[in-house]
Amino acid sequence: QVQLVESGGGLVQAGGSLRLSCAASGRTFSTYAMGWFRQAPGKEREFVSAIKWSSGSTYYADSVKGRFTISRDNAKNTVYLQMNNLRPEDTAVYYCAASPTYYSGSGGLYSSSAYGSWGQGTQVTVSS
Repeated sequence: QVQLVESGGGLVQAGGSLRLSCAASGRTFSTYAMGWFRQAPGKEREFVSAIKWSSGSTYYADSVKGRFTISRDNAKNTVYLQMNNLRPEDTAVYYCAASPTYYSGSGGLYSSSAYGSWGQGTQVTVSS
């Protein structure tokens, strides 16, 4: 089992930036990929971005492509989400998740079903 702790959320004006961090502990050596999801009030949780731990391959939702950047620091077992040019519609609770192995189900890393461990979430609020 992997334990995940997010940080870096907050209140920012539209057009501003935030960097989220997710520190992993526990069985981190078995992590295949890390992902970020978000959930706005009244909406379902949605995929934001993911990164494969060994290769560094990255994946993004169309809504954040070109504005958000995911990265990882293997030595620190930490994944980051740099969010630039934030919009009010980015307001949500952001969750970090860890995938222990390759997921062959529908959606692959874009699906929440690929992830076995989740953080507690961090609130991001973007004001207009």
